[in-house]
Amino acid sequence: MAHTHSHSGQDSNRKRLAAAFAVTTVFMFAEVIGGWMSGSLALLADAGHMLTDAAALLMALLAVQFARRKPNARHTFGLLRLTTLAAFVNAIALLVITALIVWEAIRRFYQPQPVTGGLMLGIAIAGLFANLLSFWLLHHGSEEKNLNVRAAALHVMGDLLGSVGAIVAAVIIMLTGWMPIDPILSLLVSLLVLRSAWALLRESLHELLEGAPSSVDTNKLARDLTLNIAEVRNVHHVHLWQVGEKPVLTLHVQVIPPYDHDALLQRIHHYLHQHYQIAHATVQMEYQPCAGHDCDLGLSSPSAAEHHHHHGEHAHPH
Repeated sequence: MAHTHSHSGQDSNRKRLAAAFAVTTVFMFAEVIGGWMSGSLALLADAGHMLTDAAALLMALLAVQFARRKPNARHTFGLLRLTTLAAFVNAIALLVITALIVWEAIRRFYQPQPVTGGLMLGIAIAGLFANLLSFWLLHHGSEEKNLNVRAAALHVMGDLLGSVGAIVAAVIIMLTGWMPIDPILSLLVSLLVLRSAWALLRESLHELLEGAPSSVDTNKLARDLTLNIAEVRNVHHVHLWQVGEKPVLTLHVQVIPPYDHDALLQRIHHYLHQHYQIAHATVQMEYQPCAGHDCDLGLSSPSAAEHHHHHGEHAHPH
């Protein structure tokens, strides 16, 4: 499978993610309460940003957890897709939160609200330290660069900026009493949240719609197989999608009848694994040209199936 992590690496990932999630969640609630008590919208916006971090950390945690669970007859890929679904729901929730904060910020330009600068400053500084602690937890001793851990660390990085924004707003309010700085900075933090949410929405929707991973060009993959394996004449019916972090591929290959059928199949699998990091591929080998008019379109029709002269092979070398 695509998950060739050592168990100790996975456990340390899980512990670091769980600790960072706990820290972020606690301070998210602290910022919500502090924002409400001090009347600061910038703190509430930063809490919204911390929610993106908490959700990213939770999804990373779930991904590590679900990767350990064995697939069964009902869920043949296990529950890896759940994290993608969680990301999608999270992205929509963030867009709603951002819209509410922007609406409130615009309202406050017309009706400035008093903000308690001292309380706001205290909470914002505590939030900054919470983010630094989360960032350290995610980077400390990470021998294995897990994609989810990296994504979570990037979220926390962005959140550091939100906390700095809240500190700046608090200091300006304490020194000058100029209240509009609070909604101004809440709008800036909202832009950070919007960016994260939009990227998350786009990626999760792409995966839910069975889109091919952006790292693999399927046309290039088909050309590479034809060019690099002498017996391969034609590659068609290429379907590539992603479940969790695992790419899954099915394809038809028209080949010159080989001396050793299984050895050729192994070579194709080895090539896909080595050059495209695809460990889960189903290769159907055919000796005759594919007769269906839809062979290059990647669509299957009954007429095409009737004309196939094939030797179907399903192998998953791990």
